Amino acid sequence: MRGGPRQGTEIRTPRKRRVDTDRREELLARVEEIVLAEGFTSVTVEELSQRLRCSKATLYSIASTKEQLVVSTVRHFFATAAATIEEAVSAEPDSRKRIKTYLDGVGSAMRRNSPAFYDDMVSYGPTAEIYRRNTASAATRVRELIDDGVGKGHFRATDGLLAAQVVALAIDGVQSGVVLEATGLSPGDAFAELGDLLLYGLTHASG
Repeated sequence: MRGGPRQGTEIRTPRKRRVDTDRREELLARVEEIVLAEGFTSVTVEELSQRLRCSKATLYSIASTKEQLVVSTVRHFFATAAATIEEAVSAEPDSRKRIKTYLDGVGSAMRRNSPAFYDDMVSYGPTAEIYRRNTASAATRVRELIDDGVGKGHFRATDGLLAAQVVALAIDGVQSGVVLEATGLSPGDAFAELGDLLLYGLTHASG
């Protein structure tokens, strides 16, 4: 049949360029820096490849579409931040201060988000869902830290239960934007202030 491959001829199909794990992590970290600073709706894969001095095929080895690359980058940001925060928490021996350490860490991570990135993240369904899951995890983690303080006698059980509920509502308010609109705070500052409020109340923080 005319137009078909000749017998014995190898059929070649396009192949993705493969990169090793270290190279993938390096590329994701560099894409993350750009996206956090500028957002992702206005940046094309072509521009990313030029700025990172790599081919588009190399970027597509991480994810096959721009949308998947964005999702991978946002997941990478939250996973890396979570690991850094937990390392700081584990290094703090005082269970009372662990809560502030945790929320300060969340605040520091969120301060890396430019307004452009934050707006893009909460406006795009897949990344908004990643953000929602991570803020829910933050509320759960703070509850665990409060329960740990109750168990060690640093907090009263009734106070700990109320505080956990208040923190969960506050974190949900930050995630939804209600708290940010009402206070004028950025997400990073809101999380850090929540840590101060929880540990010190309305008094000046003591060293």
